[in-house]
Amino acid sequence: MNITNSILKMTKTEQSLSTLPLRLIAGIIFTAHGAQKLFAWFGGYGLEGTGQWMDSIGLSPGFIMALLAGSAEFFGGLLLIIGFLTRPTSFVLAITMVVAIFSVHLNNGLFMSNNGYEFGLALIAITTALLIQGGGRYSVDSILFQKLASK
Repeated sequence: MNITNSILKMTKTEQSLSTLPLRLIAGIIFTAHGAQKLFAWFGGYGLEGTGQWMDSIGLSPGFIMALLAGSAEFFGGLLLIIGFLTRPTSFVLAITMVVAIFSVHLNNGLFMSNNGYEFGLALIAITTALLIQGGGRYSVDSILFQKLASK
């Protein structure tokens, strides 16, 4: 399979508008959470602090885990906002949320008021929907697909 066919498969998307609010809202949320981990923005602890916390809960090496999670969230969120590589990005973000639920939130029950997993579960639902449907009509994926498919 050549590179064009691979890109066509990854960028093929439903031409619906329904993915636009999912992409934008999830993208903002993921980008902000990633910025907390990477840059200590929005009240976050940055790589050093997040890495120490991750080490303390058994996700070692903490610094590397913080870098991976923060990068997936920050850059993945930006990719969702513009709708570029929506399907692979959504997959990576869904896996990141599964890890967060099982390593941090599961034992606290469902509700966010107890640091539970309901928020992570909602983000898994959003990223799964985007994984299935793609970036939608107003996405870089849609533009790329149309240009490559017309050749």
